[in-house]
Amino acid sequence: MAVIVKYVVERNGEEKMTFTSKSEADAYDKMLDMAEEMFTLLSESELFEDEAKQEELSLFLAQKREEVLIALGAKKKAAPKKKAAKPEVVAEQPKEDAA
Repeated sequence: MAVIVKYVVERNGEEKMTFTSKSEADAYDKMLDMAEEMFTLLSESELFEDEAKQEELSLFLAQKREEVLIALGAKKKAAPKKKAAKPEVVAEQPKEDAA
């Protein structure tokens, strides 16, 4: 018999998602917390009267957290990593015999 550990993210008594790693479950839970805060912020605006659209946009912004922080100037865009230059291998020339 196999033992399987599952981490369940639950909100308001509703199971949202199941994970096999605690770190993934924590990250998802944190993303839902951010979406909840975004929803509260968006509901203060009169731009979206449709609550479903507010929720959809809130989730989108929370999922794109890094890009939002960069767009707001709160975080710098990561510079692309340069590939390490490989040293050139020079073929050895045969030594001439000094006769």
